[in-house]
Amino acid sequence: MKLVKSLLLGSVAGLAAVAGAQAADLPVAKAAPVEYVRVCSTYGAGFFYIPGTETCLRVGGRVRAEYRYVEPEERIDNSIGFRARGRIQLDARTATAYGLLRTFVRFEITRDTGVYADSEFAGAVSNSPNVDQAFVQFGGLTAGRALSFFDNGDLPTEHFGTLRFSDAPNVNLLAYTFSFGSGFSASLSLEEGRFTGDPADFPGVFFEAGQRMPDVVGQVMYSGTWGSAMVAGALHQIRSDAVSFGGAPAIIPDTEYGFAVTAQGNVNLPMLAAGDALWIAATYADGALGYLGFDSSEVADATYDVNGDIDTATGWSIAGGLRHYWTPEVRQSVFGSYARVEYNENFAGVSDFNEWRVGTNVIWSPVSGLDIGAEVLYTNVDLRNVEGGDDDVWEGRIRVQRDF
Repeated sequence: MKLVKSLLLGSVAGLAAVAGAQAADLPVAKAAPVEYVRVCSTYGAGFFYIPGTETCLRVGGRVRAEYRYVEPEERIDNSIGFRARGRIQLDARTATAYGLLRTFVRFEITRDTGVYADSEFAGAVSNSPNVDQAFVQFGGLTAGRALSFFDNGDLPTEHFGTLRFSDAPNVNLLAYTFSFGSGFSASLSLEEGRFTGDPADFPGVFFEAGQRMPDVVGQVMYSGTWGSAMVAGALHQIRSDAVSFGGAPAIIPDTEYGFAVTAQGNVNLPMLAAGDALWIAATYADGALGYLGFDSSEVADATYDVNGDIDTATGWSIAGGLRHYWTPEVRQSVFGSYARVEYNENFAGVSDFNEWRVGTNVIWSPVSGLDIGAEVLYTNVDLRNVEGGDDDVWEGRIRVQRDF
């Protein structure tokens, strides 16, 4: 009996040893490595490395709710309006041997009602998706939709309404920037034209022909710890379709070229309070009134003289403001603008005019990225060639905005 028991135990031990040896020869499955998202501190807060790449990405956005009152002129006019706007943006940056490679895209969708959507129709509603910005930067090259190089994007304007100056619009462009160091740079940009004089608003005033060249914009910029200063100029082509006056045979006026020049800058005022700043922008335009901040329904770049030739309109504007922090959470801006436009005095359908605007707002930021504010704006327009052409309007806005 003892012999049988010993044989059984020996057999079990032998089998266990053989099984253990075979198991040791089998391949062992290793756990897949986990790739964690890494913080990218090279370009500031909020950036992280896209897993598996050396590209840094920042995801951001904005929600804006705004409520507007405009003093009505007639009973049919809307006087209130509501606006809701959502924004999503992506900023991807990669360091290369040729310099920074940056891709930026910003999408916005806005829903407007009332006075925001239409000045008269009570049930007016507008939904407008918008590619606000979409550009690639590679070294000094900028291609896509970005801030116009005619403007200084560093100005601390902060107004809710629109002052009368070229207030840093985004346009489609192709540009190159030469950086000289110490805050100095120079840029040359080919940009989409800023056309004015919509035929629906200025019938018979000017018949614009097809666009044959982009607007050419040049800029010299300095940005430092004390503030910034910029000068820029734009060349704008003006082409007319064939026209006929008084039954005479149709003629094609010679192409003309308009231009605009601007000087813009701001000065930081930390001696008053942290974040305080003063800014100013002055612009002159001849045949390129879009660079004064007017859109196509407000002015015309040109008219015709008595011989049927193109007669360019001229104008100038100056705008400025002061931002002051009463406390780290409460700030106020006071701002204003003045513009003057002149046409050929012999041409019917348009009128010389002066316009000035002045306003103020107060913004409370209880937490970072959240603004709650109210603004009041007064506008006066004086049509100099029209009897009783003086008009003034009051408007107010309330805004709640969160940026992230």
